[in-house]
Amino acid sequence: MLHEVFLRSARSFSHSPVDSIILELLNQSTYDAVMDTNLVVRALGALAHESRLAIFRALVVAGPEGMAAGEIAQQVGLSPSSLSFHMKDLSHAGLVNGQQEGRFIYYSANFDAMNGLIGFLTENCCAGAACGVDAPKCKGAKS
Repeated sequence: MLHEVFLRSARSFSHSPVDSIILELLNQSTYDAVMDTNLVVRALGALAHESRLAIFRALVVAGPEGMAAGEIAQQVGLSPSSLSFHMKDLSHAGLVNGQQEGRFIYYSANFDAMNGLIGFLTENCCAGAACGVDAPKCKGAKS
């Protein structure tokens, strides 16, 4: 990857203190963690709107089979154009999946992304001490 090429070439030069810090961070593989953080920020940003949160929660309740776009719009009280706008944001954040079937688009919650987001938010709960907060892993199955 690009950061590996940078590390190989940068090791042969003298460095300022800032360069040394950057090299240390790259050596610790925080490059990949930054990407994960960006995905989390995008997901939280998508959910930080009342309509998108209502859509996502409705899809979680619907389970893995999801719902048709028209049904979602009716349930949350949005026009089709507004729903399309909000679905784009949720989709770009990786929180929903869309599947075209004939004339209809069926959307479902991305339960892996949801579980990953919950895991990220609770990863360092209670400063790493066992505190009994274990977020259940939702598979989207209805009980």
